[in-house]
Amino acid sequence: MDLKRPQLIIFSAMLLASCVAYVPTYTPVVSQTSPQQRFDKSWDAANGAMYDQGLTITAQDRGAGVVQGQRGSITITTTLETLADGSVQVKFASKGDDRADPGLVRRVSDSFDRRMGR
Repeated sequence: MDLKRPQLIIFSAMLLASCVAYVPTYTPVVSQTSPQQRFDKSWDAANGAMYDQGLTITAQDRGAGVVQGQRGSITITTTLETLADGSVQVKFASKGDDRADPGLVRRVSDSFDRRMGR
């Protein structure tokens, strides 16, 4: 096949025109965890956070979503509530003489966040 310059240009253009390049599309992976799985993870993290900060678990009611722990004269209560959208709301409350350890409830909350990967 002996191609002359104009024929070579036309042939090359035809070859390039037949090439198609597709841009890859990326689909984000969405976590498909159930509300129960989210509650379980939060429950475990709340209990673990109290353990991390040296509290003794004094009461647990998983059905009500309440965990209580005590350290010295301070009682920390963690309340977990599954909301209508399936997310879990977690609240920490402190009762007792906070002067003995003023940052305890904040440290429990920070430990909870670490255990949740935040």
